Amino acid sequence: MRTRINPLTTVRNLGILAHVDAGKTTVTERILFATGTTHRRGEVHDGTTVTDFDPQERDRGITIFAAAISCAWDGHRINLIDTPGHVDFADEVERSLRVLDGAVAVFDAVAGVEPQSESVWRQADRYGVPRIAFVNKMDRAGADLDAAVASVRERLHPAPLVVQLPIGAEDGFRGVVDLVRMRALTWADGGDMVVQEIPETLADEAARRRRVLEEAVAELHPGALEEFCARSALDARTLGEALRDLTHSGDGVVVLCGSAYRNRGVEPLLDALVSYLPSPLDVPAVRGTGEDDGQERAADPAAPFAGLVFKVNATPTGRLTYLRIYSGTIEKGDTVWDSGVRRTERIGRILRVQADRHAQLERAVAGDIVAVVGLKAARAGSTLCAPDAPLVLEPPSVAEPVVSVAVEAVRSTDTDRLAQALARLAEEDPSLVVRTDPETGQTVLSGMGELHLEVALEKVRRDQGLDVNAGRPRVAHRETVGRGVSGFVFRHVKQDGGAGQFAHVVLDVEPLPVDAGFEFRSAVVGGRVPQEYVRAVEAGCRDALAEGPLGGHPVTGLRVTLTDGATHVKDSSDTAFRTAGRFGLRDALRACAMVLLEPVAEVTVTVPDTAVGGVLGDLAARRGRVTGSAARAGSAVVTATVPLAELFGYATRLRSRTQGRGTFTARPTGYAQAPSGVTAV
Repeated sequence: MRTRINPLTTVRNLGILAHVDAGKTTVTERILFATGTTHRRGEVHDGTTVTDFDPQERDRGITIFAAAISCAWDGHRINLIDTPGHVDFADEVERSLRVLDGAVAVFDAVAGVEPQSESVWRQADRYGVPRIAFVNKMDRAGADLDAAVASVRERLHPAPLVVQLPIGAEDGFRGVVDLVRMRALTWADGGDMVVQEIPETLADEAARRRRVLEEAVAELHPGALEEFCARSALDARTLGEALRDLTHSGDGVVVLCGSAYRNRGVEPLLDALVSYLPSPLDVPAVRGTGEDDGQERAADPAAPFAGLVFKVNATPTGRLTYLRIYSGTIEKGDTVWDSGVRRTERIGRILRVQADRHAQLERAVAGDIVAVVGLKAARAGSTLCAPDAPLVLEPPSVAEPVVSVAVEAVRSTDTDRLAQALARLAEEDPSLVVRTDPETGQTVLSGMGELHLEVALEKVRRDQGLDVNAGRPRVAHRETVGRGVSGFVFRHVKQDGGAGQFAHVVLDVEPLPVDAGFEFRSAVVGGRVPQEYVRAVEAGCRDALAEGPLGGHPVTGLRVTLTDGATHVKDSSDTAFRTAGRFGLRDALRACAMVLLEPVAEVTVTVPDTAVGGVLGDLAARRGRVTGSAARAGSAVVTATVPLAELFGYATRLRSRTQGRGTFTARPTGYAQAPSGVTAV
């Protein structure tokens, strides 16, 4: 009797992750070409890529928006998301990783692990996404697979399992030795892959590296260890199964290499995707959160429907909602329940996404990543489910904005149109926040960085035809406690007819590390403040954290202890104690020694050796603190911690100091105390 194979075993939901300029989009384009999805190779420098279809992406030569696309390889359907590499768009990566089952991390063969490579790797760690690594640009001068693998081991700390040996070096790179099947794979310029015997000149080195691979796998995998001890070797099947298990568990990361630009190494990468990365059936069932904690939904088309929205495109003609389906089936015309806003929505159309093109579907099942038309209220992070089987899934975390600009329409008649355009932007990208400054009445747009805001405003100008003025970017400051107070007494008494309000609290305020946030505890004894009022005091204290005494900035890094208090038999209430907590902590903070905090970033600057002195001087002038430097093939790589406010306009300054040859990346790392001369504006 023939065993029926579950079709979900042939589905792969994957992302491409990397530092900016490591070659993610080129890898994606070559995958589309190799699978026959496209019939010509898209090039980033020509603006002909499929996934970078937005005009700004083509103008700037970088990926800004995560793009989904589907292709087929060896009987498998691959749903692929090409994610941004620039740190300003890390929130786009976060939302994509939340719905992916696996990922390919792309590294530059010369640079190895770069700052944003590390950031996206940590994001994938948080969501437990299995990965394989692809060391790209093996044809570049200075390319070194072993050095790139060493940087993976040192900076990312997985066990790298190298399954290929390069054939040729730098410009002479022409193929790889497959160490699992012990064969050579080569590519002529513009030609197809050729499978052949391992060249004699590489036979000994290939045998040695195969042995190293077997030993590394045997150390990590019990089944492989058993066979290795019995036979002192592993056959190709055992080795392949062990590599798959180690990839799924995260105990190891398979490493391949190639040159996507020259179309060398793409087919083995596709084979590795389907062989080692998980299908929807291989990942744990999704679990509900909140009231639904403990509920699970397996990847079963017959189960109740559950899906998570991870991206929304709001256009003047309608909304396109990107959805990962975890369980069940949806069809055109179905009614679904939005657990976030607690309302029903109707599925108008279901689309298979091909970047900016779409193919209509009649239905979609568990394991699919699709777009739907017709939803009016769903946002990124919303859970959609069957109305008779409600569920809430954990949404992707949203980063807190760190840079703001004031925006206004050039023509006063366009003010309403600008407000609508900004609201649509915030609907598409949750990391963009639009608010009105209560003091100036200005509209303020906040985001993850200078480029993030620049792209958002350019989108308004292009899509809506609006002329917009923007002020100088400003950073988001914080306040913290430098020296606390003890025994701070606050009494809230209000009597204006009818029931009054009475609450008496005694607070201790002490500093904590900035990244510890806020802690509240009660040390009241003898029931002098009932427990329900203690909770009200905590809620009031949290209200007070919204505005600090230095400049009205949010307060962080403190512990508040309720040490004593008193109640009134008639006039005490939750409201009274919440008010006492809010105003009591506000006054206590005024009595504390407060410290202004400013956001800082880790900056990695790559410049020619001859320009190092000038660059170091410029970083010092920007209050930068150099934390490391290294030499790399005629250039120097300088790492420094610099206040984010000092980085505005740095790209232009760096280009002028290095005749256009210097590059830098910045990664926000938190907050640090601002010098006394710095004021928050």
